[in-house]
Amino acid sequence: MQRYARKPKEEIGRSPYDIVFLGDKKMEHPIIQCIDFDGEKLLETQLNSVEEILPFFTSKQMTWINIDGLHDIEFMEQLAEGLGLDRMIFSVIADTSSRPKLLEYDNCLFLSLKMLHQPVDKKTLLVENISIILTPHMLITFQERPGDVFDPVRERIRKGKTRIRIRGTDYLLAAIIDVVIDNYIYVIGTLGEKIEGLESRLLPEPHKSVINQISHYKRELNFVRRNIQPAEEVIYSLNKLESYFIQEKTKVHYRDLKDNVSLARDTSETYREILSDQLSIYHTIMSTKLNDVMKFLTIFSVIFIPLTFIAGIYGTNFDVLPELHFKYSYFIMWAIMVVIAVGMLMYFKRKRWL
Repeated sequence: MQRYARKPKEEIGRSPYDIVFLGDKKMEHPIIQCIDFDGEKLLETQLNSVEEILPFFTSKQMTWINIDGLHDIEFMEQLAEGLGLDRMIFSVIADTSSRPKLLEYDNCLFLSLKMLHQPVDKKTLLVENISIILTPHMLITFQERPGDVFDPVRERIRKGKTRIRIRGTDYLLAAIIDVVIDNYIYVIGTLGEKIEGLESRLLPEPHKSVINQISHYKRELNFVRRNIQPAEEVIYSLNKLESYFIQEKTKVHYRDLKDNVSLARDTSETYREILSDQLSIYHTIMSTKLNDVMKFLTIFSVIFIPLTFIAGIYGTNFDVLPELHFKYSYFIMWAIMVVIAVGMLMYFKRKRWL
């Protein structure tokens, strides 16, 4: 899962109808999971080929097909031909770096989103492309590898006579998008806890590693923002869409999705502002410390200027210096220097420069 989009030079100018896998291969063979259900019955099985998918496409029951693995181009071409769907859809699916988008066709609705992952063994977030094809009785999701955030949706389907079992594939689509957005909010919240924990390390004196952590979390939030913003555009477009594939009674759930993705975006912006404030506090503390050092050095230098002047006079090589022959001249010189130094320190203290 790449963090940033990269397009090989040989792909420049390629036809949008050519199905070419662009990304990192995550598995050897695609895994096809099928959940076929209505209000009364539920069939959950694993399929092995496109031929086994096709009967569900014409079924009157609702079917959710989840496909893990996008690298098998022959499989993608067979699926496009078997379902009679536009090849451009599968070209977009195979390009894991493509921007989230919403496309409407006569026989389906297509949209793609980005799903965020926080690997246990890594400090940086990763992103995975999620593509969804919606038809009146079938919903197909495409993922780069096994493992997702859809288990709560699967559990709702397994529970029995729940709303998701009878409301249609457009309602199932809303439920899937909802868990993707909830995952955005969860990831942002996890980052937020770490960001808030930095405040205790900033005061009274910041550790040197704090600036590196602030920079790291700022990069992560920028990465989150780059993936949430296009998802927000897709969901806004979905709300404005007048489509045969989305029932009027389901639109209220899509409006709720719009509010949730706005919340995710606003929360990420809030934490970005907190990081900016923390960075300002860090620079202010460092600047104050530098000012204290410079003030100390300046006062030290100012005190020694008259002392150096006195020492310089009596360090000259003139033959006639009357004070040199006075018995207590050395002690008097020291007394004068001490009085000058103490007097200047008292003056600086009165002026509150110390």
